Amino acid sequence: MAGSPIIPPLPDLLAGCLRQNRRSQELLYRQFYGYAMSVCLRYTQTREEAVEVLNDGFLKVFTRLNQYNAEQPFKPWLRRILINTATDHYRQTVQYHSQHDLIAAEHISSSDADAVSGLSHEYLLSVVQTLTPAYRLVFNLYAIDGFSHDEIAGQLGISVGASKSNLARAREKLRLILQKKTNDEYARVAR
Repeated sequence: MAGSPIIPPLPDLLAGCLRQNRRSQELLYRQFYGYAMSVCLRYTQTREEAVEVLNDGFLKVFTRLNQYNAEQPFKPWLRRILINTATDHYRQTVQYHSQHDLIAAEHISSSDADAVSGLSHEYLLSVVQTLTPAYRLVFNLYAIDGFSHDEIAGQLGISVGASKSNLARAREKLRLILQKKTNDEYARVAR
């Protein structure tokens, strides 16, 4: 592709970033922008909010790159920083979000684990983004990124029961939304 920069190998980029070379930082940002944005979009409600988390996350990458172990893959380290940044962003803006969904600890069972087959990535992302911030955060941390309820509770400063409750409620809400979509599609076909 004409005009596209030639991106050096990752170790060279990281070495340049450690020297605070702006060109290396820009190339690293460009190389991982799509991946990083996909992570951030899962944790935010709007694209603008995702861009804010992404930029804050890359700032942390550039200032903490000396903590990265080059013997480990870079993407999981980047993902962890982005998730932590999204969690920090949530905690900083929690005053604007409803608090009641973090306090309840009622267990709701969910049985439709495979209800998402055949749905587009964009649709699923938009459905997850309809969840309240607390539900979305716990759902993403647990179901997508593999955090335990103990880890989630520690990161968010909530009880393990609240984490489990938020996950159950998020799953139930997602199930209802997906069930409604399915019912609406059947109704259209039946006409």
